[in-house]
Amino acid sequence: MTTKTLTEETGARTDEAASLIGDARERIDALDDRIIGLIQERVAISAVIQEARISSGGRRVNLAREMDVLAHYRDALGKPGTALAMTMLELCRGRI
Repeated sequence: MTTKTLTEETGARTDEAASLIGDARERIDALDDRIIGLIQERVAISAVIQEARISSGGRRVNLAREMDVLAHYRDALGKPGTALAMTMLELCRGRI
């Protein structure tokens, strides 16, 4: 088994750039862990809302609210934000 140097692993041409990339990737990995945790928290809260809505005689999904969420993400992140919001909403739907 061969071990890659940081320069090989990052694709950088200098040790300085490789170090910067390695540090930045560690920060991205930490951010990804936080984002995943927040999405898991959102899924749990969404399940509480869905359960309350259904037990009160309402529908599982509130399409008007979903449209607001989509618009919020689109306004903040542009067109890719809409796709991100759709994925997040899909994760949150129907978990009860």
